[in-house]
Amino acid sequence: MKIPLKPTHLRRYRDVATLLIRYGRSDLVQQAGLDAMLEAADTTEEGVAQATELASDLEKLGPTFVKLGQMLSTRVDLLPLAYLEPLTRLQDQVEPFPYDEVRTIVKKELGVRISKAFSRFDRKPLAAASLGQVHRATLRDGRLVVVKVQRPGIRSQVKDDLEALTEIAGFLDRHTETGRRYGFGPTVSEFRRTLLQELDYRCEAANLKTMQRSLEPFERILVPAPVDDYTSSRVLTMEHVRGIKVDELNPVVRLDVEGSELAEELFRAYLHQILVDGLFHADPHPGNVFLTPDHRIALLDLGMVGRIPSPMQNDLLELLMAIGEGDGEGTASLALRLGEKILITMKLSFVGMSASSSRSIRRRRSPSSKSANSSCGYSALRRAAGCGSRLSSRC
Repeated sequence: MKIPLKPTHLRRYRDVATLLIRYGRSDLVQQAGLDAMLEAADTTEEGVAQATELASDLEKLGPTFVKLGQMLSTRVDLLPLAYLEPLTRLQDQVEPFPYDEVRTIVKKELGVRISKAFSRFDRKPLAAASLGQVHRATLRDGRLVVVKVQRPGIRSQVKDDLEALTEIAGFLDRHTETGRRYGFGPTVSEFRRTLLQELDYRCEAANLKTMQRSLEPFERILVPAPVDDYTSSRVLTMEHVRGIKVDELNPVVRLDVEGSELAEELFRAYLHQILVDGLFHADPHPGNVFLTPDHRIALLDLGMVGRIPSPMQNDLLELLMAIGEGDGEGTASLALRLGEKILITMKLSFVGMSASSSRSIRRRRSPSSKSANSSCGYSALRRAAGCGSRLSSRC
C-alpha cells in the first residue's frame, strides 16, 4: 500500500525518501511507496552515508528539519548513538533578511513605526536564525532591549513541512512494522506542537515571565523580562542582557569566575524547574546560556520549554532517591515505570503536558511539600552523581 501523495508536498516527500535511503532505511521508502518519487541518481549512491553527514543534510533541508534534528538528538530509542552527537551540534544560522522587511513586519505587528517606538534600532541584527533574527534597540524611556523579528513566510513553510511529515509518519505507523514499533506519529505530533508554539512569540513572552517568577530565589540566575507593549505573535521585545556565551569564555575570564558555585546554582535551578515547577528551559545549548559581566548565568530563548506533570515529578524524585541510595532493583523498576508512562503520554499526544505556561506553576501541589521534596532531590542527585554507575552499592 502506498501513501496518498499530495501534489503540494511532492518535494518534501522526495527529500524525506532521499534522506532515508542515504541512511540505510530504503525498506521504509519502499513500504511507503515513496520510491516512485525518486530519480535513479537518488538511489545509486555508494554505501550508506556517514553518521556525521546527517546534521549537514538536515541543515540543507531548512528550519523544520534543523529543529527536527535537534529533537532527535535526545531520542536514543530512535537513533544509534553514532548519530546523536553530530545532531547536538546542529547549527541554526542563516543569512539575515533585509532591514526593509524588518521595518514592515514591526509596523504591521506593533501598529507603530520603528522610529516612533524606539529611539534607536540597529539595522544590522545581532544574530540571524532560521525562524527569526534579533536586533538591538533602545526604547523611548531609555531601556536597552533586543527585538526578535520572525522571518517572513516562515510560518507557511513550517506548516507545509509539518503536514508532509505528519502524513509520512502516520502512514508508516499504520502500514509498517517499524512504525508500529516506534510510533513515529506521536513523536511528530509533539514536535509539531512544540515548533508551532515556538513560532508564536507571545508564548515565549509568557514563558519568560513564568521562568522569572520561578527562578527569583536563585540570585545568580537571570532571565530577561519581556516588554508586553512591544510584543506580538511575530515580534518579541525583551530586556537586553549583556554577556558572553559560556562556551566562548577566555582563560582570563575563567580564572575570575567562581565556576563551581555557578554550576551548583544552575544545577539547583534546573532541579527546581523539573521537580518543583514542572516547567523547564528545554533548549540550554551554549548559545542560549550567557555569563553576564557581574558573573551571573543568563538563560535566553524560552521559546522551547518542557512540562512535567505532577505524577511524573513524583516518579522522577523516587528514581533519584533510589539512585542515591544505591537501590539497583528499585532504580530499574522505577525507570521501567517511567518509560511506560512516557510511552502512554506520547500516544495521547502529550495532552497532559500541553497546559499553558501561565497555569503551570499555580496549579501544582502546595509549595511547602514540593520544596521539601526538592531538597531531598538535590541531596539524592548529588549522592547519585558521586556513586556514578555503581547502583548496587552505597557511596
